Amino acid sequence: MTTTLPALYDRLAEAAGEAARIARGAAGAPLDSPTPDAEWDLRALVDHWVLYSAHGLECRARRQPIPDDLAARDFAAEPDWPEQYAAQLDRALAAWREPAAWEGEIDLGGMSVPADTVAGMLVKELTVHGWDVARATGQDLAVGEETARLVLDLVVEHGALFREYGGFAAELPVDDATPTFERALRLSGRDPHWRRP
Repeated sequence: MTTTLPALYDRLAEAAGEAARIARGAAGAPLDSPTPDAEWDLRALVDHWVLYSAHGLECRARRQPIPDDLAARDFAAEPDWPEQYAAQLDRALAAWREPAAWEGEIDLGGMSVPADTVAGMLVKELTVHGWDVARATGQDLAVGEETARLVLDLVVEHGALFREYGGFAAELPVDDATPTFERALRLSGRDPHWRRP
């Protein structure tokens, strides 16, 4: 019997594939490079991105905490981190291909959140920080309109919470002509025109 996964799985897979491409394009970039987030250099950004968007992605699906040794690991210092990241994304996607991953709720540090909401938040993590890494390393991120719309909806819905925890800066202006993903970036406090110095 074949089980049909939620359409959100396709958004997750697209975001993960683009994240892996960007990671490979970032190989060898100086780890002290500036990023769109003035508080993080490339090392800090990559370590956060790898931990939460790849290892966290699998742990959430399996309802497991992120191990302490991973939280303390300097992924960016490992020469083959882009390939390790891509392989971990594959493992995480395999975990989300299990129907049980989409059932019930997931504990996010004392707060229970529906599994599909968590999956959407992880698409946001993959793409928004993926854009940060891309721009810090002279690349561009490309996602389809459906994924861009999902990210925008999440940024709008959870923006206040992300700002409270320092994940987003103050919103930048948007208008009716602003493309969907650019709108998501602006509402997360990111300047879509930021380029590495």
